[in-house]
Amino acid sequence: MKSNYWLLTVIFALVALPGKAGEWIRINQLGYLPQSVKVAVFMSEEGTNVENYSLIDAFTGKVVRTFNTAKATGKMGGMKSTYRLNFSDFTELGTYYLKAGKAVSPRFPINAQVYNGTADYLLHYMRQQRCGYNPFLKDSCHVHDGYIVYHPTKTGQHIDVRGGWHDATDYLQYTTTSANAIYQMMFAYQENPESFGDAYDAAGNPGANGIPDIVDEIKWGLDWLNRMNPAPGELYNQIADDRDHAGMRLPNKDLVNYGYGPGKGRPVYFCSGEPQVRGEFKNATTGVASTAGKFASCFALGAKILKDYYPKFAAEIEAKADAAYQEGVKKPGACQTASVLSPYIYEEDNWVDDMELGAMELYKATGDNKYLAQALEYGRREPVTPWMGADSARHYQWYPFMNMGHYHLAKVDNSRISKEFIRNMRTGIERTYEKAVESPFLHGIPYIWCSNNLTTAMLTQCRLYRETTGDDTYAEMEASLRDWLFGCNPWGTSMIVELPLYGDYPSQPHSSLLNAGVGNTTGGLVDGPVYRTIFESLRGVNMTGIPGTPGQDYERFQPDLMVYHDAIHDYSTNEPTMDGTACLTYYLSAMQKDGMKQAGIPNDKNVYVDGGIIRTDPSKKQITLVFTAADKADGADAIISTLKKHGIKGGFFFTGEFYELYPDVVKRLLDEGHFVGSHSYGHLLYMPWEDRDSLLVTREEFENDMMKSYETLRKAGIEYKDAPVYIPPYEYYNKKISAWAKNMGIQVINYTPGTMSNADYTTPDMGQKYRSSKLIYDKIMEVEKKEGLNGHLMLIHFGTDDRRTDKFYNGYLDKMIKTLKRKGYTFVPVREAVGI
Repeated sequence: MKSNYWLLTVIFALVALPGKAGEWIRINQLGYLPQSVKVAVFMSEEGTNVENYSLIDAFTGKVVRTFNTAKATGKMGGMKSTYRLNFSDFTELGTYYLKAGKAVSPRFPINAQVYNGTADYLLHYMRQQRCGYNPFLKDSCHVHDGYIVYHPTKTGQHIDVRGGWHDATDYLQYTTTSANAIYQMMFAYQENPESFGDAYDAAGNPGANGIPDIVDEIKWGLDWLNRMNPAPGELYNQIADDRDHAGMRLPNKDLVNYGYGPGKGRPVYFCSGEPQVRGEFKNATTGVASTAGKFASCFALGAKILKDYYPKFAAEIEAKADAAYQEGVKKPGACQTASVLSPYIYEEDNWVDDMELGAMELYKATGDNKYLAQALEYGRREPVTPWMGADSARHYQWYPFMNMGHYHLAKVDNSRISKEFIRNMRTGIERTYEKAVESPFLHGIPYIWCSNNLTTAMLTQCRLYRETTGDDTYAEMEASLRDWLFGCNPWGTSMIVELPLYGDYPSQPHSSLLNAGVGNTTGGLVDGPVYRTIFESLRGVNMTGIPGTPGQDYERFQPDLMVYHDAIHDYSTNEPTMDGTACLTYYLSAMQKDGMKQAGIPNDKNVYVDGGIIRTDPSKKQITLVFTAADKADGADAIISTLKKHGIKGGFFFTGEFYELYPDVVKRLLDEGHFVGSHSYGHLLYMPWEDRDSLLVTREEFENDMMKSYETLRKAGIEYKDAPVYIPPYEYYNKKISAWAKNMGIQVINYTPGTMSNADYTTPDMGQKYRSSKLIYDKIMEVEKKEGLNGHLMLIHFGTDDRRTDKFYNGYLDKMIKTLKRKGYTFVPVREAVGI
């Protein structure tokens, strides 16, 4: 068995690296839901002929399925052959990798939890982008905004428009993109509320406030949008302009002078409905409706979303929704953004889609059929968003990139209208599909600026069409669009910063935070690939990267027509955008809901810290008892008999040494139906006690140790699928450890802090750190009285040092269980409690 362990170690090392000999397999690095479309892409510089491919268990090294359905998809750039490798009908939970030709893929999990927390993860970037008080920097910026321009009577006056989000790495703010971001997050929450947690307060600082974090972000955006519409008929479209592009700097150090003094305020552009120019470049504004419609849809839906949390504010914006909409009726046309120094603006040409959505949200809010009739009229003027199926478009020419109004009309209780707009949705998808079949990655998106935002839009449209109709004709393209964002693309990289943290992701996004060395744009969706001709025509872009940072050189993988670079100064392909990130919250929250449905669980209400579960559902009066041990088992008899007496199934987590020392104890626990899992093999200390953010182990050392641990479990009759959760050694971990474990298909759990139950290992010679069993018991009861123990993972050591004669498991464990049962608590097994 020892030689087999080392073989598996080599396999894990191999699958963590790109394929050798000029062959690669691209996958979704997050993993796959069991019941989902699963297609990887093989590509070879050598023109390899793939007749079959294998799916291999990453823990055992055994082939679990061989397929002979490889679909040849021709050449691509420097790749002489490519194939689509479909393994959708394989649904068994586990951790795997694919092998085809000489290539092995990175490993990936198949389980129902792979998307859990991903929608909330995107909100890290949204909080980073906040203007006004910025919780990431713990400081405020742009507090003097701003001064009105282009208003017939108020130009030069100050207006308070603090708040909102910076658009990207620049600090401009646009109603165009911000309103779309707000709407998409509201739609995500409306459709999938169970997918969002509460770990931050309204200001974006750590700490729950009883309101889902996405609702906090929605409120932040709507507060700003409300300021941008201070009175009926007074709509503002933009704060600042491209004079902002004065080099990388942190937002709280922004001293650009717009004529009001360095850092003393920025211009606020009124929606005049006329072309605006403040320099060489003039926009092509034709009206106000594109902006007015966005205000209307956000205010109407926002009032519904916020009424239970902020009823007064909800009533205020509800009253503004129709007035904003009527401005669009009076001034039809598109309201473009303005620039001064360069030709780069949001060249939005369409506006009927915004008015259609505004009318639909007003119809849903009021039930007034006049809005439905108007939505129908607007919707028929643009049956398909024009970029769909096109080869190119100007920057944000057809925006938003997906027409949500069409979806709402497709859902109305009128068969004729519903069929018409379902047909419109399908036509846009079909046009994209016709181009997608030319790509090995089934990706038919035009590679214009922000192509990942278009990918997200089409991904959303595919899903909404499939849900509305039950037609899965385009399910494989939908999966390909999704997987493209997580690494199934020519470069093998995720397009979201640090998601997954264990994978290949943009390590050098175009970011002032990274440039200043204060952090990364965690959770931000980058622009994505652009046509080579676009990249070569841009001003001021260069490929300077951070020396020694991996992921800079993708030249080997660049297709003929497009490029992507993981380089800090490539603002065309590697800059995160606020609106693109927000728009992805819907799809990822829907995927999490799908996973929970497949697992038979309503939602994931676990509380996470650094990727580890530290508490189960706080709304349930339940407790889970977990026990850890490295090399001591003196509590075995007392603990097992106490649990048996009370009919409780515990969770036991042991090191490799424990399994080798006490096989009879392990067997006894298994025979009595307890969960028995891993506490690592070698009881490694992963991080220094004084610096939790650093590491004392490499990823390879961690994985080798876990592989050896699970080999030891197998000898004891415990398969990976029976032990998918583990408690780290010393109950001490960080987000990197959680991510590495998740890539292996293993979920970190840990005790709920506060009760001191885990201090039962302390010994009298520790002085003030010693905790007696009575003190621990009293502390548990104190916490129960003050805040309750709902969802607590209560950790007790299975054995303690001989110097501690006051063993908690001798008497106090029984007393604690009796007392808590009398108080109405139930004791739930660990896998049932965490839902895995």
